Amino acid sequence: MSQAPAPAKATRRQHDREIIALAFPAFGALVAEPLFVMADSAIVGHLGTAQLAGLGVASALLTTAVSVFVFLAYATTAAVARRVGAGDLQSGIRQGMDGIWLALLLGALVIAVVLPAAPGLVDLFGASDTAAPYAITYLRISSLGIPAMLVVLAATGVLRGLQNTRTPLYVAIGGFVANAVLNLILVYGVGLGIAGSAWGTVIAQFAMAAVYLVVVVRGARRHHASLRPDLAGIRASARAGAPLLVRTLSLRAVLMIATAVAARLGDADIAAHQIILSLWSLLAFALDAIAIAGQAIIGRYLGADDAAGARAACRRMVEWGIAAGVVLGLLVVLARPLFIPLFTGDSVVQDAALPALLVVAVAQPVSGVVYVLDGVLMGAGDGPYLARAMVVTLVVFTPAALLVPTVGGGLTALWAAMALMMVTRLLTLWIRSRSGRWIVTGATR
Repeated sequence: MSQAPAPAKATRRQHDREIIALAFPAFGALVAEPLFVMADSAIVGHLGTAQLAGLGVASALLTTAVSVFVFLAYATTAAVARRVGAGDLQSGIRQGMDGIWLALLLGALVIAVVLPAAPGLVDLFGASDTAAPYAITYLRISSLGIPAMLVVLAATGVLRGLQNTRTPLYVAIGGFVANAVLNLILVYGVGLGIAGSAWGTVIAQFAMAAVYLVVVVRGARRHHASLRPDLAGIRASARAGAPLLVRTLSLRAVLMIATAVAARLGDADIAAHQIILSLWSLLAFALDAIAIAGQAIIGRYLGADDAAGARAACRRMVEWGIAAGVVLGLLVVLARPLFIPLFTGDSVVQDAALPALLVVAVAQPVSGVVYVLDGVLMGAGDGPYLARAMVVTLVVFTPAALLVPTVGGGLTALWAAMALMMVTRLLTLWIRSRSGRWIVTGATR
């Protein structure tokens, strides 16, 4: 049996160490974020059903409002990592500050829209008459924390670009603990009810943003980088993020269409769909951690004019993605009989969910490669291609999903359409990765 040459083995080990060092803390930080919503739900749930329903509507709106700006993290990671690879930390941090200033501007804009529009948005989401007042209260108060949330995204991108995923992990854990404690005190100790939960979250988000800013400002002063807003730099950050915004909106459209179709299939199917979607999101966090490592590593290699190193890192991360996908798929199959009963005892819902979960399991190796290549192309700053590829994916997925109620197959067929969506993403991303057109070296793309 032939053995790989020692230099090749050493290179793989080096990539493995880099991936592990970046991916594992990133995964912890990713998982900590949804714990905010879980903590709020657990605390508010004891106030009453109407309050919990209001929280559910408001949280969905807030999550959507913030998630569409996730490009603040992705684009900043790629830009800063390139500068790090080029050995220009001063410019890298300066570019990161431009992203933070953009986050503040966008946050102020979102507040200006959400505060007056809160009643209409809550009504659009179909909140009941009893839940709507609580949803409006929570949404209006929590929207005040959106600038802090967006600063956290941009600053996280700066630190990831600097190859630092440990600090975001520590901040996320601290933020989760602070959020839970503040919610308990303000909701029950002070007696503010659902408003106390909203204020607790706002305070925790601003505390997290403050910690990030302290870390970034210290780095800026250490490397003599300007902290002042630079309009040209802010515009450049916005231009870099615009294609990723299109990509994110297209992906959100896929999820919204899938949920709308599941709702048309019946109560049991929409209930089962929500259970599967929660598991799918958790699996995505694990795979996205490798993608985040890919963003930072690829950006650094390209910034250092090391095209061969970028290709080698890409190949190794694809191998990681496949392996992670296989392991996660097997875990889904093995845990399938135990997972569903955690959420429901309804046999009809369980029967709808079980076969669909098999589709999710089979699709995990594909998902592993998709997330990795997505991260690689983001790290390369190949946003325009990612936007076009995701629009193509949306065009392929939409008719396949909308035909499910007519053709039949129920929830299993819907999740087969979701698997088709992932295969389409794989094909578009694989073609791009094989072409080599994403490999543009230098401190800027």
